[in-house]
Amino acid sequence: MLLNVIWLVSDTFRRDHLGCYGNKWIRTPALDAFAAKSVRFKRHYAGSFPTMPNRADFFTGRLSGVFMRWEPLARELTLLPSILRRNRIHTAAVVDTPFFLRNNMNYDQGFRTFIEIEGQDYWSQGLGDDTRADWRHESDRYAPRTITRASQWLEKHHQENFFLYIDMWDPHEPWNAPPYYTKLYMKDYDGEIVDPTYSYWQDVSGMPEDAVHKAHACYCGEITMVDTWVGHFLRLVENMGLMDNTAIIFTSDHGFYFGEHGGLFGKQMSLKSKKIPYKFRSIHKWIRSPLWEETISCPLIIRIPNTGPGVQEGLTSAIDLMPTVLDLMSVKIPTIVEGHSLVPMIKDKNLKGREFVISTQPFSNAGTTMRSVDGLQRESAGSDTTITTDEWSLLYSIEPGQSWLYHLPSDPKQQKNVINEHTTVAQDLHQKLVEFMKETNLTHELLEPRLELRLDSATGLPEPWKSRLEGH
Repeated sequence: MLLNVIWLVSDTFRRDHLGCYGNKWIRTPALDAFAAKSVRFKRHYAGSFPTMPNRADFFTGRLSGVFMRWEPLARELTLLPSILRRNRIHTAAVVDTPFFLRNNMNYDQGFRTFIEIEGQDYWSQGLGDDTRADWRHESDRYAPRTITRASQWLEKHHQENFFLYIDMWDPHEPWNAPPYYTKLYMKDYDGEIVDPTYSYWQDVSGMPEDAVHKAHACYCGEITMVDTWVGHFLRLVENMGLMDNTAIIFTSDHGFYFGEHGGLFGKQMSLKSKKIPYKFRSIHKWIRSPLWEETISCPLIIRIPNTGPGVQEGLTSAIDLMPTVLDLMSVKIPTIVEGHSLVPMIKDKNLKGREFVISTQPFSNAGTTMRSVDGLQRESAGSDTTITTDEWSLLYSIEPGQSWLYHLPSDPKQQKNVINEHTTVAQDLHQKLVEFMKETNLTHELLEPRLELRLDSATGLPEPWKSRLEGH
């Protein structure tokens, strides 16, 4: 039997904010019900970080941060939609994530049908104006519009052999769900939209702690809105009789910090003059935040017809999804693909996953001028990489004393850096990274400074790293 595949992506969706992953207070009934009928992956991680580098991982099945940054997809790359289209599968995408096409990003390659829901791009211009004045109904928001358009496409083409990719930017900031969603998490919500600081919130004037809590309530409201509309879509799929011949994937690209690890509010850090109003962020230089669990652990829920539900505890990576789709659709996986099909792990929940997972910003050295969001040229302050195993997490930096090691079973919130007590473990994990970088042909200029793990008296708190912001 030929399977169809529907792949749903919800940007910036923290894994620990789903009921099926143990959250007790955020309302996600639709995804929880879907997970109860599917295989839920407990240890799924981002590969390349953030938004578009992760999409490159999705479409290539490779850790794209090794060979590209935030940049257009090269025409010579081997891409999932193109492979499927060559196999006479109707490939379609419905997206509101704003970077697929702008500045010739070319992320529509291989899709026979590509539908972009426009409007989210105002945010990337510096948060822009509040567009809520133009919205009269919940259905005017972006996630509802994206789901509605995907539903319309499915109504027309559900009798074909298809691959449907749906990419929602919500719950990415700005967090502007209808206020009744936010009031589920803050009863006295006053309608204010709080913008992230991309810094330690304590270091930015005009940002009280209450504002961080308000932002988090707004974020949770968007999560519930996304859940509501995903539920509408899944009911349509069921009503069409597609559950018997269609595999469904739900995942995200990364998470977000809401005050964790000393007060981080964002997913990456802006290097700028201190004590300036948070609405006037510098766009000239970025310092990437280390990749703790809150940003790299992602939900992954997969349902395959005639396969029992369950929980898979093995380590998996974003690069595994491309070969999984090919396997589900009985298409040969190219040898260049680094990921592994998850179909065997779905059918046998006792199978082990990866030995380790690498999550990384696109590799760059400090001082390098690199293309970033919207084609802006920004000076990199260097990239950080996390190596995760079943037991350990190494946040690696080329700078002395700024790599941290955490024992996840005893310290899941990553509060105690134990790199000085377990240097052998840290060195072993670093060596795994070195071997991976060599195997994937990372350029010499990027590989050479990463061949060494530079230890000194690093403490349990990230003060050595935080000090990099001082004086700017």
